[in-house]
Order: sequence, then C-alpha cells, then structure tokens
Amino acid sequence: MLKNRKIVLGVTGGIAAYKAAELTRLLIREGAQVRVVMTENAKAFITPLTMQTLSQGPVFADPYAATDQYDMAHISLAQWADAFVIAPATANIIGKAAAGIADDLLSTTIMAQDKPTLFCPAMNDKMLANPVVQDNLRKLIQFGYRIMQSATGELACKVTGSGRLPDPADIVEEIECILAPKDYQNVKILITAGPTQEPFDPVRFITNGSSGKMGYALAKAARRRGAAVTLISGPTSLNPPAAAHFIAVRTAQEMREAVMAHFPGQAVVIKAAAVSDYRPKTIEADKIKKDKGSSRLDLEQNPDILAELGRIKKNCVLVGFAMETRDLVKNAKSKMQKKNLDMIVANNLREDGAGFQTDTNIITLMDKNGSVTTLPKMTKIEAADQILNSARKFLKKKKTSR
Repeated sequence: MLKNRKIVLGVTGGIAAYKAAELTRLLIREGAQVRVVMTENAKAFITPLTMQTLSQGPVFADPYAATDQYDMAHISLAQWADAFVIAPATANIIGKAAAGIADDLLSTTIMAQDKPTLFCPAMNDKMLANPVVQDNLRKLIQFGYRIMQSATGELACKVTGSGRLPDPADIVEEIECILAPKDYQNVKILITAGPTQEPFDPVRFITNGSSGKMGYALAKAARRRGAAVTLISGPTSLNPPAAAHFIAVRTAQEMREAVMAHFPGQAVVIKAAAVSDYRPKTIEADKIKKDKGSSRLDLEQNPDILAELGRIKKNCVLVGFAMETRDLVKNAKSKMQKKNLDMIVANNLREDGAGFQTDTNIITLMDKNGSVTTLPKMTKIEAADQILNSARKFLKKKKTSR
C-alpha cells in the first residue's frame, strides 16, 4: 500500500506530461506523499502551479534556486524518497540516465539516488523503436532500473502504435508492485474468481451476484508480493491484473477443468469464485418461449471443485470461502473440515459492506488449527493482504515439514 510512501515524480517534456497531473492525483488519493521535479521542457506542456496544487507541495525545477526546505535539492530529494517515477520518460531523459549525464535538476537527482526507479517511456513510435533508444532502455535495465512497457494506441502525431504513456492507474499499480514486500517471490498461486453461468437455453442462465472483486483483489495483491499468479475467472467486467496467467471460463464444469489442469505444482490455491452448486439437466437448443405457459427446470449438482482439491492436495495450502446468512462461524468451520481445507474465509451476506458487488469486505479468517479472527470492514485489497498473510504461515510450515 502507498500510504505515507514518499514518491519523487519526474516530469519531462513530452505531450504526455499532462497525464502526470492525473498520476499525481491518484498517488495522493492512495495516501502517498509526492514531490514533483520538472524539466524546463516539461513546463511548456503543464504548469508547475498545476503540479504544485495536485501534489500539495513545492515543485522543483531549478537546481540552483534557493529553497527553505532543502539545502541541496538533488541530494535531499534523493534521501527523502522511497521511490522515483519518471513519467513521461522522453528519449532525452532516458539517454541522459543511460549515459550518466547530469545537467539539470531531474537528471542530477536520478544520478544522486539509489532508490527503486521506474521509467515510463512515452514518445513517437519510431523514436521508441530507434536502436539508440532501445539500447539505452536495455542499459537502464542492466543498471537496475525498472522500465514500464509503453501502451499501444493513437499517438499525438495521429499514428497508431506503441509509445503512449501507460494509463496512470496502471503506473500506480506498478509502483505498488515495486514497493510491496516480496514475501511470495516466485510462489505459484492459483486463484479462482467471479460467478459461473449455467445456461438452460441460448439466452438464459443460472448465476449469482458475484462481481469477482475479491478474487481479482487477491490476484493483484499476490502479484504485488511477487507471486506467479494463475487467475481462473468466470464472467466479470473486471480487467485481470497485469502479468497474471488469466483463464476465462463460463460454467462450473469449465472451471473444474481449468483448475484441475493448472493445479499440479501450485503452492497455494485460493477458491474465491462463487461456483453454482447446480446446473440445468438439459439445455434447450432454442429460446424457451413464454407462450408455453409454466415450465419446469430440472437441476443436477455441479462438481464440488473445492472438495475434490481437498482430497488430492498434499503440500498445497488450500483456502476456501464461505458466504453465509446465519451461523457464520459454525457453518464455515463445518465446510472447512468436510473439504479438508487449511483455511476458510467467511463473510455474512447480510452485513453492510460485505459480500457481493462491494469494494469492501468484512471477513472472518479460520484455520484448521482452531484460530478464528474477525477483521473490521476494509477494502478488498486490504482483505486480500490479510488472507495472504494467514496463508503464508501455513506455507512456511509446509515448506519446513518437507
């Protein structure tokens, strides 16, 4: 999380400089402290006053200007920061950093610091593809800098190609990944998310109210902490986290096939999907017309994916979910024992701020050792980190016992 993290944002002279304003706003909203360093060319695209207003602090540009806050701006900023972000990063600043040139405040500050640094290239597609620029980007990677891949789309020069500044929200997520602890580095985690849909004719199906937000938050949090994430999801409107191995499914049977295909070798499996317990016995070839009068829908049970995993798991940490409307702890404990889970995450659909469609959750964590922890209402990304913290305890034990 970015709360109270100190970010130095370097803004250079490209047309995408206007997006630095939105990036600053998002960082402040996440609780970060932001100090902006602008090049002289950047001032031609966006004013220091705009960045000062959004960052709620001074904007630095002149390496020789006196300041009440810092004796030597480039040294003090380098010491103050937890991370540096250069967005947009033009070919000019990329070349300077690769060559060790320090001839303005931003390039001097980059040379004076050893903090995690993210360059977000933004320029014309031909400039980006230039062998010199590509060689400079490779040099920066060798030096330990992080390079965010440019987005593809319509550029300012009216051509379509690579070179767009990534979406500010995606840059914030990349900063989260850079600063998050890497306690799941290279750990393979399989997560299921979303609802399933069980059709009974070409246009209608049985489903539930799951938005997939909890499962996607788990995938995002695990990816931030270094995990190799496989996300198997039913239909949702959400974008899967970057770098996750994403598999889209529709029905419970499709989800079972995907889970079983990717289960081998997983260290942690978190079944956050709301899988339909039943499916129609038959699927009509044509739309059922209401002029037929009342009709009957015969159902049959879907496979119990979680119970099947519980029977075959060995050293894998298996985490299930239980959404209840009454007797939360009793029913969740019973499910955990019947399905041979290491942990279960329980919530009450009737509690305000918990359950389907919300951005928050109120969860109770239970494990097979008898621990029961009820957490207050929090965002789903915060809840995801709490779940991963608990799962990690079991992961350490299983590694020790091997």
